Amino acid sequence: MEKKLIYDIGDKPKFGQLLIFALQQVLAILAATIAVPTIIGLPTQIPAAILGAGIGTLIYQLFTKFKSPVFLGSSFAFLSSLGVAVAYGYCGIILGSVVAGLVYVVIALIIHFTGTDWVDKLMPPVIIGPTVALIGLSLAGAAMSDIVKANASTVNGSYNLVSLLCGLVAFLVIVICSTQKKVKMARLIPFIIGIVAGYAVAAIFTFIGKATDCDYLMIINFQPIIDNFIAADGSFKGVSAFFDYPHLAIVESIKEIMSGNLSAEILAANPEAKLLNAGGIAEVVIAFLPVALVVFAEHIADHKNLSSIIDRDLIKEPGLKRTLLGDGVGSIAGTVFGICPNTTYGESVGCVAITRNASVATITMTAFMCIILSFISPLMAILQTIPSCVMGGVCLTLYGFIAVSGLKMFKDLDLSDSKNLFVVASILISGIGGLVIQIPYAVAADGTITNTIQITSIATALIIGIVTNTILTRVEKSKLGKETK
Repeated sequence: MEKKLIYDIGDKPKFGQLLIFALQQVLAILAATIAVPTIIGLPTQIPAAILGAGIGTLIYQLFTKFKSPVFLGSSFAFLSSLGVAVAYGYCGIILGSVVAGLVYVVIALIIHFTGTDWVDKLMPPVIIGPTVALIGLSLAGAAMSDIVKANASTVNGSYNLVSLLCGLVAFLVIVICSTQKKVKMARLIPFIIGIVAGYAVAAIFTFIGKATDCDYLMIINFQPIIDNFIAADGSFKGVSAFFDYPHLAIVESIKEIMSGNLSAEILAANPEAKLLNAGGIAEVVIAFLPVALVVFAEHIADHKNLSSIIDRDLIKEPGLKRTLLGDGVGSIAGTVFGICPNTTYGESVGCVAITRNASVATITMTAFMCIILSFISPLMAILQTIPSCVMGGVCLTLYGFIAVSGLKMFKDLDLSDSKNLFVVASILISGIGGLVIQIPYAVAADGTITNTIQITSIATALIIGIVTNTILTRVEKSKLGKETK
């Protein structure tokens, strides 16, 4: 019988292999990491996001004693909160990340004194299983939207059959490399091979499209590479075309304080943005605090999922206290020395599951690689040219493995029990249906709601599942008590 992992947590591949495995992890987490600064209107901060992810991951590894093979990257859970923070500049973004990180620190302290039994009771397998499955399933729409998109500006955003072909090439190459038994190295780097194959096919179609002046075939947008070397006035950028430094949130916030003005990037993202004031502090805290409390549950789900893959209980060793501290402090550092709050990445977990490479040395090298890459302009530009359709093909495997990992937990659940059935159903249907909780906290003079805190569909489903399970458990115990009298 083939062993579950090719590389276990403490295993250290040869240096050359380590670099290749780390590059694969970078490619796996790349799309989501650079998406967050783009969505909040700060695309120029993509290098900072990658730098912050690397720094945050290193801090997480230090807190977890290098025993948890997962990467931390820009968190989608805080997108709505970041929208509020951007309205108060970089100071607002840093404040929000500190609030979120401190929530994790406080919960870690509570666990230090009370243990984790209450966590197991609050979120038993009947809740964790469907939640993990939901994380993968809820991302399916984004992956399938990407797989039919081209990156070229003339066709981006519309359905493209050639893009679907390129995405499926990447997907099938990954599947073949992962399942074949002859070449061990191919099983360890299926994503690199798949992305290269998909990119090559996309490049062929793009060159044909340019030669025939057919926009539909132009899948890859090479403009980021051109912009990296050529300035807007047509001049060569010089040294910055090869090496540049990320614009760290801490540096930009100091500039705001010293100059009394917001940066051009912030004003472009939100023309009505203003410097952080007392009212803004309250607004940012209100926006981040409840979301951070809910993301705590997602943190547990991620680590339960990873535990099932590597066959080690990370909640016990290195312990939930350490994983929370690593995630919280890593998220703060990732924002201060980057741009976005971080979280453990399902894409990274999926990469571990598919490649069966749980080596923490690989994750650590990935973190260092991200830090170095963030300063090398041409490489950053090349990575940005990877077509959305190719990454969609990659995510088809990654998100699928996350979903299946959650479904595998169902084998220990008795779904003939009505209580379990209702708990699982409440999580899956509310989550897949996209139910979100929007809490209004600012109302205009005419009574219209101007600002809300938005709790994501996964977090909402988790809350509903916990409430449903708690109520039904109490009802069950109450009924049992009456029957025994």
